[in-house]
This record gives sequence, structure tokens and C-alpha cells, in this order.
Amino acid sequence: MANSAQQPPQLHLAEFTASQFLDIWKHFDVDGNGYIEGKELENFFRELEVARRGKGADASSVAFREKMKEFMHRFDKNADGKIEMTELAQILPTEENFLLCFRMFVGSSAEFMQAWRKHDEDRSGYIESNELKGFLSDLLQKANRQYDDKKLNEYTQTILRMFDLNGDGKLGLSEMARLLPTEENFLLKFQSIKVSAEQFHSIFNYYDKDGSGYIDEQELDTLLKDLFEKNKMVVDAKSLSSYKRSIMALSDGGKLYRTELEIVICKDPSV
Repeated sequence: MANSAQQPPQLHLAEFTASQFLDIWKHFDVDGNGYIEGKELENFFRELEVARRGKGADASSVAFREKMKEFMHRFDKNADGKIEMTELAQILPTEENFLLCFRMFVGSSAEFMQAWRKHDEDRSGYIESNELKGFLSDLLQKANRQYDDKKLNEYTQTILRMFDLNGDGKLGLSEMARLLPTEENFLLKFQSIKVSAEQFHSIFNYYDKDGSGYIDEQELDTLLKDLFEKNKMVVDAKSLSSYKRSIMALSDGGKLYRTELEIVICKDPSV
């Protein structure tokens, strides 16, 4: 987590390396919640204005507020009043534009989840750091992207820096999914409704009527509708279909087992 007393990194508007981009992100995302918002956002925009104009900016002025409003309209793609990592990658001219590259070659969250399923073999909701290279390689191959081993190693190290904040060598599914385009990131939808392990097992047992240990796509459809309704969340048919497709990408031939669904909707998976 960045120290607010530190000097801010220079937003010099030249090309940034992936590493420099992360330094900037960590500086402005002071609370480490994965967004630049509120006072963090104001500080970021003020520094950006200084970089552009070469002089200070009065954050209390009407002109500053109007410019900031225009800026958010342009870059805050999902209009949530926050800047996400992939949105920041559109703002800052990054040498590799590593995150935008991910937006291009991760065609859908279903592809992301298919690759995740292959490498998270024990369904723990984590990929070990030594498995990350293979995971990224799979995503690149799915998109027919050309890359060499040096570039793959660079991507691997960048993602480790980005998400392995406690240095335990494990990367979580929900965090890694921030690499997905905002409109594709179905996992963000589940962050506010994640249930406890005890609640999850009760829910799963209810929908697994025959006690087989798995549910099918139709049962998942009902489960999700009930879950969203209980949490007073309105989800249209198109979005629901997309969420189902992404979650079923974790399944084994249409059979979604307990441990596979658990990593999506449970706060603390037991595996």
C-alpha cells in the first residue's frame, strides 16, 4: 500500500513501462481496494492536470470540477465514479500497454475461466505463482497472439507484482479477473453478494436435489436468479446468460461441482 507522504510518481505523459504503471497505480490506490476513487481520484486528476499544463491546479475551482467531470465521462466506461486498473491503462500511455493487451486477447470471461479451470487443478480459487506462466501462455494462444519467452516472463512478473501483495505465491481468481474488460468482469458482480462457507453449502445442497455433488446449467440458472433476487439486484436476461456461460466454463462437461461454484460465490472457499 502506498504511503501518502511519499512524493507522487511523475505523470510525465511519456510512455510508461508496465512496472512504472503499477507504481503509479499503487501510489494513487491508497487503500488498495482496486479502484481510484473519492479523494484518491481527485489527487490523481490534480497530478494529471499538473503534468498536462505544467502548473498547479485548484481542486476547489469550478473549472477543475468541470474538467474532472468530462474526464470521467470519457474514461469511466461503466460510470461507477471510480477508475479501475484497465481504465487507467487507457489514460496513461503505457509502453506495452500491458493491461490493454489483456483486454484484447482475453476475448471473453468464459475463455478466462476455461484457462483458469485448467491451471487451478485443485479448485482452490488460486493459481500458484509457478503455474502463472502456463496460464498466461494459454490465454495468449487462444487469441493467436505472437509472443516470445522474454515477453511472457515479463508479463508473468508484472502480474505477480500486481496481485501477490502478501508474497505468498498465490494469485486469487477475483483479483486476477480485474484484468478482464469491465463489461466482461462478471466476478465483480458477485463481490457484493458473496456468502459465507456455511451459507454456500446450504445453498448448494438445496439446488443439488439428488445429492450428486454437482448442479447443471438449468439448476445454476435458478440458483443465480434466486441469489440476485434475494440481494435485490436486477440482472437482465443477457447478463444472466453471460454469467452462466462464464461459470459453466469451470464445469466438467456440464457438471458444476461444489468446489467449482464455491470459488465464485463464497467469501472463504474451504478447499
